Amino acid sequence: MNWIKIPFLLLWRAWFYILQFSTIILMVPFLLILTAKESYYPTFWKLVRGWSFVLIYGMGFRLKKEIEEELDPNQSYLFCPNHASLMDPFVLIALSKNPIVFVGKKELVKIPIFGFFYKRVVIMVDRSSPKSRKRVYEMAKKKLKGGTSIGIFPEGLVPEDEVILAPFKNGAFNLAIEFQIPIVPQTYYDCKRLFSWDFFRGGMGTFRIKQHHFIDTIGLESKEDMEKVKQKTFDIIYNELSSDQLYMADTNRNK
Repeated sequence: MNWIKIPFLLLWRAWFYILQFSTIILMVPFLLILTAKESYYPTFWKLVRGWSFVLIYGMGFRLKKEIEEELDPNQSYLFCPNHASLMDPFVLIALSKNPIVFVGKKELVKIPIFGFFYKRVVIMVDRSSPKSRKRVYEMAKKKLKGGTSIGIFPEGLVPEDEVILAPFKNGAFNLAIEFQIPIVPQTYYDCKRLFSWDFFRGGMGTFRIKQHHFIDTIGLESKEDMEKVKQKTFDIIYNELSSDQLYMADTNRNK
């Protein structure tokens, strides 16, 4: 490790929280209005999407997208990216003009100010509670009827740095089959490398993202169908990440 870089990395990490907190404070009047009614959600989404670009570019990152299949603005989707860092939700928001509602952990409600608005716009889930999981289905159904898409990180957590991709939970795929909506696998190659939970690693750079061909769920209904689409989604993302790791390793060896 280059010890000279450590103070700069810590200052850069601190800047992320300063930027995030200060911009939330500036947006509070608008957030109070736009989270008051569900009909305001498309406008709220535009505000949050703009905020995501501020955070991404304000941290010195850039986005490089590869799109295998374009989104239909009149279609609801279930977005399934790999989870690699704190930046992942902002990357997903920045990528989609389609309004997305996230299914997220209830623990994030505890974050000051952020948590207040988080609980008003996110479908919160307590994975240890069957009652909570039932509520997720009810709320997702309501959101999807309004034309909103769903965003879930199917790993359910940010895995350790040495783990390429953690096993997927069933929830995302049960939702996709229940509501017969396409699954959109997305691979985030660089979020872990550039902005992992390790404060002594990372740096400014380009986030490469690949939006893969959608996985159709029309006509699927059984548990076996769910397992197949879950495995297919996992394999698509895992193979991309594995191939990229090998490519990056070879590139570094040849420098």
